[in-house]
Amino acid sequence: MPSPFPGMDPFIEGQVWEDFHTDVIAGIRGALILSVRPRYVVRIEQRVYLEHVPEERADFIGPDVMALERPQAPSPPTEGAGGTATLVAVTPVVLSVPMPERRREAYLTVRERESMEVITVIEVLSPSNKRSGSDGRQEYLSKREAVLLSGTHLVELDLLRGGKRLPTNEPLPPGDYYAIVSRAARRPRVDVYAWPLRHPLPTIPVPLTGNDPAVPLDLQAVFNTVYDRAGYDYSLDYRGAVEPALSEADTAWAQQVLAEAAARSRVEGQ
Repeated sequence: MPSPFPGMDPFIEGQVWEDFHTDVIAGIRGALILSVRPRYVVRIEQRVYLEHVPEERADFIGPDVMALERPQAPSPPTEGAGGTATLVAVTPVVLSVPMPERRREAYLTVRERESMEVITVIEVLSPSNKRSGSDGRQEYLSKREAVLLSGTHLVELDLLRGGKRLPTNEPLPPGDYYAIVSRAARRPRVDVYAWPLRHPLPTIPVPLTGNDPAVPLDLQAVFNTVYDRAGYDYSLDYRGAVEPALSEADTAWAQQVLAEAAARSRVEGQ
């Protein structure tokens, strides 16, 4: 069954994002292959980095009396019968150390088949790319800068409502979701597609090389395919809360959409 929502399903972000992220990248590749073959190939590639979990700052402050106490001299060693010091066994205390997490993030490249030169990079942002101060964000922004300074086109899809948006010189237009298409020859100018939760996903151009026209990528069709194949219609918990939380108006709208979908399902089941 299709998603009850006309565009992005807001329940995906807080429940099955990693699963969706993997499938939507594969879905985009499948959609592009039909239009770019045989001159181009589309590859799923990975970058690997270490994510260090920020240490929690201790808010404990010792009592003032501690600062007023004078340090006491250590007690002399205890002598046994033979006049030698008695060794005291020291028992270790088991603690833990911060462990970095190895992260793998998938992205797409469109390559010219003969030379295997990267023509276009397509990124679907993950939550770690949008977490302020995280290693994942720094890693992504570093790669982004490298692509922007190259002759490679860049397409960035932000299908997450939560987190920090990608930096632009001017404020982004209002929207819940974004697609940024950066053609190498036009930089620093980019095309920004913004749409609200209640709107279907748009069709965006994927630029290619030379005189080859850009290929249209129907994001809504990709989403519909991923949703159906993953069985999200029965595996998502539509009774739970949406994360990140919706506005009051969007919450009322979402509840109405789900109620109408449930009513249609009952009628079709009769």
